[in-house]
Amino acid sequence: MDYFNYKQGKLFAEDVPVDTIAKQVGTPVYIYSKATFLEHLRKVQFAYRDLDTTVCFSIKACSNINILKFLAQAGSGFDIVSGGELFRAMQAGADPAKIVYAGVGKTDREIIEAFDAGIGYFNIESEAELENLICLATQQGKIPKAALRVNPDVDPKTHTYTATGVKETKFGVDIERAEKVFDRFGKNSTVNLCAIHIHLGSAGHTVQPYVEALKKILALVDILRKKGFAIEALDAGGGYGADYITAQSPSAENYADAIIPMLKGKDLKLILEPGASIAANAAILLTRVLYCKSGGRKNFVIVDAGMNDLIRPPLYNAFHFIWPAETDEKLVPQKRDKELKISGTEIVDVVGPICENADFFAKDRALPPLKRGDLLSIFTAGAYGFTMAGNYNARGRAPEVLVDGDKFTIIRKRESYEDLITLEK
Repeated sequence: MDYFNYKQGKLFAEDVPVDTIAKQVGTPVYIYSKATFLEHLRKVQFAYRDLDTTVCFSIKACSNINILKFLAQAGSGFDIVSGGELFRAMQAGADPAKIVYAGVGKTDREIIEAFDAGIGYFNIESEAELENLICLATQQGKIPKAALRVNPDVDPKTHTYTATGVKETKFGVDIERAEKVFDRFGKNSTVNLCAIHIHLGSAGHTVQPYVEALKKILALVDILRKKGFAIEALDAGGGYGADYITAQSPSAENYADAIIPMLKGKDLKLILEPGASIAANAAILLTRVLYCKSGGRKNFVIVDAGMNDLIRPPLYNAFHFIWPAETDEKLVPQKRDKELKISGTEIVDVVGPICENADFFAKDRALPPLKRGDLLSIFTAGAYGFTMAGNYNARGRAPEVLVDGDKFTIIRKRESYEDLITLEK
């Protein structure tokens, strides 16, 4: 899963004890493993080696520029959804031809910036957006490539907020309307509408929805080609599951084994947009216990991280495995699971200091006995962790630390009180 492992009861990030980082940097702190990022990226690249494949890491999952730099150096392209993410990608040294631009509400300024950067494809989410893209491209003297985002009406059975390939969504166009969009716009002389994009949503844990979706999309490609439309690429999106629980999701190879046979001989470039499957297990959020208390039938462990640092549990009811950074060797879990049965644990809620009842990381969770000052590791925090963090309750965002072997570097400083008001002066 990752390079966060216990040695004699102490948690290490690669070859660095995490308590060493806490002593120098403080808590809460995001700790990233470079080796984990690169291993997961290479697994995807290798799995699809038999096809003409471009892997575009989804910047919205984890956007620190230091991380984007080494991913770009390892051959990754990027999936972006805003002008700010385009800026980050370009500052990280991305190949603009390996950038795909999604998002339902691209502004004129953002579109023109993407023209100037020379990105690979715009992923078009509506007829109105395509009309505007044609208008702006004409004004700017550009001929961009575009992929129409098509909803195959396949539900990956994830959280309702992250299922984006069904009909009832703000993203893309229904598969029944896609042919009409090509009939109307597919042979215009300004925007080269030459690809199809799908994205089923996030946190999928089975291969079958992708197989079902691709069957529908390949049938659409055949129809469009018979009409004379030149379809050169299929962007199969992201949403490939990450292991928040040990062995929870298919591997990159499992996905590829199902997808590659469907695409062989179809004369289609393949674009993938993995985010969580590369980033999620590449980080932990390390936090320190402030207080332990009882309330009625509940036992609470109050930590110094809050929902402003990691909002996924209250927002999506997402599960993150949590365990002390130092514990008796007999209490080191052999796997990460929702219901570990280890003697010597007690049932607690792990909560933060934010003034909201929604400020929690775990409810009714079995953990070893804890006391003030203990360090807790919240695992699989690399995707949609820091990128969704905020300053609610006037809390500075946590620092980010990158571990590479036996060394670590602060790649984003902890926000100070002064940082909180800098833009307000």
